[in-house]
Amino acid sequence: MKISQRPEPDQIQELLKGPADTPVVMVNLLRFKQRAEGEEGSGTEAYGRYAERMQKIVEAGGGRFLFAARIDSQVIGESDFPFDVIGLVEYPSRREFLQIVSSPEVAEITGHRSAGLEGQWLLASTQVSGVDE
Repeated sequence: MKISQRPEPDQIQELLKGPADTPVVMVNLLRFKQRAEGEEGSGTEAYGRYAERMQKIVEAGGGRFLFAARIDSQVIGESDFPFDVIGLVEYPSRREFLQIVSSPEVAEITGHRSAGLEGQWLLASTQVSGVDE
């Protein structure tokens, strides 16, 4: 699984098709390396260094960390790539998300992210009030 530091241009365009002035919750599905690459400790520890600083950056931009948990079992579906952790992070808008992840502050800490992650899915979601939406 390829670890990208930034979304591809077509992924950004797809993201921006969503509601412009509505909060977006980014669903992070994460798999960590056993050992951090180029750093001390485990992949989980390296990613933790990234996440700690990222939380401060996100909160300064008006976002918030909603939820994080270890994934302990897959109940429905199949995947050749199991994940370790799920995290939900809310941003005020899709543009604010892009502004934050493109900031120099985030660029400074991406080394910890790369050192720790073996793979990631990042999914944008918007709250709905019913299943037909």
